[in-house]
Amino acid sequence: MTTKKETFDVVVLGAGPGGYPAAIKLAQGGKKVALVEANLFGGTCLNRGCIPTKTLIAGAEVLQTVRKAEKFGIHTGTVSFEYQKMVDRKDTVVGKIRSGLQQLIKSNKITAIEGFGEIVSPNEVKVRGKENYSIECKEIIIATGSEPKNIPAFPFDYEKIHSSTSILEITQLPKTLVIIGAGYIGCEFASIFSELGVQVIILEALHSIIPNEAAAMAKALHDAFTEKNIDIRTGVKVQSIDTKKKGIVVHLEGGDTISADMSLVSVGRTINTDKIGLDRVAIATDRMGFIPVNDKLQTSVPNIYAIGDVSGKALLAHVASYQGLIAAEHILGHDVKARYHSVPAVIFTDPEIASVGMTLEQAIEKGYSAITGQFPFNALGKSQAADHSEGFAQIVIDEKTGQILGAQVVGYEAGTLIAQMATAIANELTVECIAETIHAHPTIAEAWMEAAHGALGSPVHLPPKRQRKPRAGAVK
Repeated sequence: MTTKKETFDVVVLGAGPGGYPAAIKLAQGGKKVALVEANLFGGTCLNRGCIPTKTLIAGAEVLQTVRKAEKFGIHTGTVSFEYQKMVDRKDTVVGKIRSGLQQLIKSNKITAIEGFGEIVSPNEVKVRGKENYSIECKEIIIATGSEPKNIPAFPFDYEKIHSSTSILEITQLPKTLVIIGAGYIGCEFASIFSELGVQVIILEALHSIIPNEAAAMAKALHDAFTEKNIDIRTGVKVQSIDTKKKGIVVHLEGGDTISADMSLVSVGRTINTDKIGLDRVAIATDRMGFIPVNDKLQTSVPNIYAIGDVSGKALLAHVASYQGLIAAEHILGHDVKARYHSVPAVIFTDPEIASVGMTLEQAIEKGYSAITGQFPFNALGKSQAADHSEGFAQIVIDEKTGQILGAQVVGYEAGTLIAQMATAIANELTVECIAETIHAHPTIAEAWMEAAHGALGSPVHLPPKRQRKPRAGAVK
């Protein structure tokens, strides 16, 4: 097969949520860009992560709403569902978005190349695919992402021992599912399958589910899962999994076993940096496979950038997109720096969970005189009217200065609600700014205003729990 020789200003390796925004920004800035993708355009988020899981979650939410229609005086009769059709809808949604993305790339006059890209030198990339390429370039952006971590003691067989990718392709639900790992991926799948009638067992080696979140959030989700009869076992370690003709047997440290139909292993991600030619350009990775970068996303080789999961900053699609734009802006000659103090994170469970900035525990550990203001959804008129009264919003502040250090929310549309606090933290606002902002009534977003008043020691729609003299300028 012949090798095509091409010249571009920038080669972007990976067309996921980091790579394609970078390519678009560069193309709009006048650069000639090649966007190289070894699998499907859109990356993990679109094809194997964010979008397919949220499509299934949307189906589970509709099912839940229909099941409780009687509370609103609406009679539906017997409610049933076909999981195959839910999966078909997931595939349709993903396909439609991917098609739109490909048209977007084309409309920006970006050269899309299907194949595996490998760095040969700081100014050359080779691509192996349907057609082979040798590309000369001025800059390279690495956006190759990550994959589910395969554990040697119980490797994926993609039939009974699943990754977060392969479990999206099953068309028949198991009766029992063991989920190993209670991070955001494991908990999201637990929420989906539990709502669809699967008996879910969660196994977590640490002593809490979603261990990276605030203690109050972990407790709220633990309590909600317990009410749904999800079996949560923390502080347990899995030694091995045996596959049987009609299911699996999970062997735990200490000798206990658990029998189930299927398992999902969600204990982390493997970073895709080991086969892309980093050794040829003397770019080292850390022990986890991450590529060290500066605040402009440059690696140790200044004209090679690394964004998204490979940078190790936060394994979130929206962080990858943000980094892609920062890297592109720097290549275009602008003075920009990446900042991560206001990154929102959302766990699409039932109830939904979202956070930004520091937790109370983290703020205290960093030496702040940190306190929280919290407001429950069941005290909101809109939450009661819509029957979404589960959950709460809380703001973490520095008591001395009023600076908003973080925020967390549990409940309906938490992922949407957190945007207000991400804006507040990004712009270094104080708690008074939230308390003094008029919030529309009746809305769930009022919880932030109420939590702000609570943090100031002057709750409006809750009995006062403590009295504290407001600072000058605070709402009286």
